[in-house]
Amino acid sequence: MNPVVGLDVAKGESQVQMFLDKKMPYKSSVKVDHTVDGLEELHTYLLDLERQTGMKPPIVLESTGHYHAPVVQFLEAREYIVIIVNPLVSYRAKSSSLRKTKTDAIDAYHLGELYYKEDLAPQKKRGVQLLNLRHLTRQHENMTGIMIQTKLQFQAVLDQIFPEYKGVFGDLYAEISIKTLQAYPTSESVKEAGVEEIAQFIDTHCKARSFNWALERSEKLIGAAERNPFQSTLYQSLLISLNMYIDLLQVYHQQLSTLEREIDELAAQLEEYELLQSIPGIGEKIAATIISEIGEIDRFNHPKKLVAFAGLDPSVFESGRFKGTKNHITKRGSARLRHMLYTAVRCSIRDSRKKKTTPETIARNKRLRAFYDLKREEGKPYKVAIIACANKLLHWIYAILKTKTPFQETM
Repeated sequence: MNPVVGLDVAKGESQVQMFLDKKMPYKSSVKVDHTVDGLEELHTYLLDLERQTGMKPPIVLESTGHYHAPVVQFLEAREYIVIIVNPLVSYRAKSSSLRKTKTDAIDAYHLGELYYKEDLAPQKKRGVQLLNLRHLTRQHENMTGIMIQTKLQFQAVLDQIFPEYKGVFGDLYAEISIKTLQAYPTSESVKEAGVEEIAQFIDTHCKARSFNWALERSEKLIGAAERNPFQSTLYQSLLISLNMYIDLLQVYHQQLSTLEREIDELAAQLEEYELLQSIPGIGEKIAATIISEIGEIDRFNHPKKLVAFAGLDPSVFESGRFKGTKNHITKRGSARLRHMLYTAVRCSIRDSRKKKTTPETIARNKRLRAFYDLKREEGKPYKVAIIACANKLLHWIYAILKTKTPFQETM
């Protein structure tokens, strides 16, 4: 006997199809809820199958984002082997049938059949730390995207109230800049307050700077108010919106700071965190995201499999005597990992000052920059060269994580 259970996971429920052996389904397909009672019912079915075959059956299911999380946690706690299949693999298996039918029961049946057709590897536990780190880095990415949208909306409103304000502080979104704008949002309020009052306000809320610096900012703000084309604000709704966006930006900044602190504390407990940062161009945020997306490096027995997981492997198109030469990358893997590698490459090959006192520049990662220059000299377009560098970088990451040795700069 070679039993298996196909599990078609949906939101809040799963369809279960058990097999005694290849082409030997056991009983009818049933549906269970993702509740305590529903999962215990699932366990009852599994125990029944185990009694019939004398073996603990593996469970095959598709990766469904977070819907399968409670089921996997329940099964792993009871020491069942869980095989999580890429939806692309299971879709290809389902499409092999000539009949165009799709139901939850049929999908669960196909997942069970897939176990006998393919060499499927069991899901390895990433560990609580890696899963927590992945959740935090993804939440940070989502929050950053929301903050970017808020900044765009904030600037659109500011352009209709006080466009000249953008040149007062070096960073428009610095804490002191936001606080000053909230206190003096219009030309009328700036002129009414005067240089001394504004300077005192800036000095009180920015202790890291001198009073002379605060006075200079105050004078610049007065000048900006005099140049402002909107000498009077007709629409109070714009002021309400501006104040609302400022409050949101302050909250988002605090939330991002909290997430970054939690990510740093959690990632610092992982050996891989320091190892990846030994590669020039990979900082704390990039290292934490790469670790969380890759998970356990033991899941990959060859660097090419890690490259495919990132979606950086080239697509292949051949038919008869035709062989495609302009093939794009598959982009079928982790988009977040791919994005972080792209960012890491750009940081690595970028020139930076060797010393602040000299004009000499040097690439952060000389080995990767040399590889990039070679590809450009071969006539490769910019993006093609960057993707080639990302592929090379991922091979280095694989070797570092496998051998647990830091990056060696040999050039």
